Amino acid sequence: MIEQIYTYFTIEMIFMWLNLGVLPFWLILIIFPQSQICRFFITSIFPFFILSLVYGYLLHLFFNEGYDFIGNFKLYFGLGAVSNLFEDRAFIVLFWTHFLAMNLFCGGWIVRDSQKFGINKILMSLPLLITYFIGPIGLTIYWIIRIFYAKRINLYD
Repeated sequence: MIEQIYTYFTIEMIFMWLNLGVLPFWLILIIFPQSQICRFFITSIFPFFILSLVYGYLLHLFFNEGYDFIGNFKLYFGLGAVSNLFEDRAFIVLFWTHFLAMNLFCGGWIVRDSQKFGINKILMSLPLLITYFIGPIGLTIYWIIRIFYAKRINLYD
């Protein structure tokens, strides 16, 4: 039984499930940000718990295969070292899991924070969509929108 699980969850299969697995969370964040399901599943620890389990499984798998985790610190030695790390499929899937988790965390934070300021959910769909693809730019766009809503709220206080 365990052997069947190991043969099914290859790096390619995990990568595919990671990409498909975060889509429902993002769709709920973008389309239904004020729903109960969004509050319960997306803006809670639930998706990060699942992504952490996947990350832990990958660490276990790569550790058993003799992966050189210390070699990952070479990314601080320059762009060439980072380029060499991205030739390793194990590093890529670990990086991608990290990337998906951080972007989803930012998306959840954007939704929670925008609700505090009463920002229109249609307006929020743009920074959320951009955060899904290129996190820092989406977060910056949200902060720009937030500044205007925060000033508007302060004018009426």
